[in-house]
Parts: sequence; C-alpha cells; structure tokens
Amino acid sequence: MAVSAAFAIVAVRRDDKQGFYLFKPLTTFIILLGAAWLIRPAPPLYRTLVVVGLGCSLGGDILLMLPGGRMAGGIAAFLAAHLAYLVAFSLASPVALSQLAWLLPFVAFCGVILADRWGALGKLKFPVVIYTAVICTMAWRAAMRGQSVFIPRQTFLFGVAGACLFVVSDAILVLRRFGRPFAAAESLGLATYWAAQFLIAMSVRGTMA
Repeated sequence: MAVSAAFAIVAVRRDDKQGFYLFKPLTTFIILLGAAWLIRPAPPLYRTLVVVGLGCSLGGDILLMLPGGRMAGGIAAFLAAHLAYLVAFSLASPVALSQLAWLLPFVAFCGVILADRWGALGKLKFPVVIYTAVICTMAWRAAMRGQSVFIPRQTFLFGVAGACLFVVSDAILVLRRFGRPFAAAESLGLATYWAAQFLIAMSVRGTMA
C-alpha cells in the first residue's frame, strides 16, 4: 500500500496522469483487500461494512479521475462510504444525549471550511452540506466508540484516527477543488486520505467482546 501510494504521489508531482490513474485506485484496492482477507477480523458485520466503505471509496476515486470532473458522482460514492463507516462505528456503541457535545468540534471545523468556500460551491452547495453532515457524524461516532466497554482499545484508536484524518483529507480537497489551493495540497490530501483508509481498515483487527 505504501509503495503504491508513494508512486501515486510522485505521479501527481510529475503531472504523470497515466501513473496517477493506475496507482491511485490501486492503492485503495490494496487497502480493501487487506480489510477483506489479510487482516485477522473483528465481527463479520463490522468487517463487511468497512469493506463496503472501501469499495465505495474506490468507486469515488475512479469517478473523480474521469474526464469532465465527475464531482457529484464522486461525492455520492464517498457519501455512501461514510454511511457504511458510520453504521460500522455505531455497532456496540449506542447513541446517548451526553455524547452530543463531542459532535461540536467536528461541526465547527467543517463549518469553518464550508463558510470559507461557500460562494465557490455553486450548484454543489446542497450535496456538499449533506456530505459534510454525514462525515461529521461518522467521525463523531468513531470518537464515541471509546466509551464502550465492548470495543477493544486498539480497534477504537485505529478507527477514530482514521475518521479524523478523513475529515482533514476532505477539508483539503474542498480547499483545493474550490478555489483555495496551496503548495503540496494534492500530495497532502492523498497522504491523509490513504492514511485514513488504512487506519479504518486496520480497525477490523482483533476481536470485539
């Protein structure tokens, strides 16, 4: 995974579209294979939901690379991925009113990014808002797994780290795609994206009580 990701990032830096089109989906596919077969699994439903999320992410990777910039299709695919992760992170971790305060940091961070780029979103305002709400909820549910006595510390830490990195990665994507790029934005976005996916995939290791 690391080697494939490195080749993809080098391809971006060299403006090598063929290399990027090969190694970007390949990296996500390798992570998917790891979650599906190569890692000692947690309960089957949790693993299945994570694999579904990775599969939707792979579809999103491909859609965002297609000519014409299929941004709406990419958003839909990653929205489905986050819904799968959200359900996975909610297993054995029931929602409680006392947990709602922990949602605020995620909402505040994403709200600042959206407010900054609101005028540039154009027709994508509604889907981006829906997507943002889902990814904030996904990260929040990952964070709340730490309160459950039924979830091993290791799988909790992998999951919450991956979810938080996904929020960061998508924030970089919004800035880059909607008029506020910065040096190395694409490379940093890819690195945080694959780190997020890898950590979420690693959260299927071990056995939940």
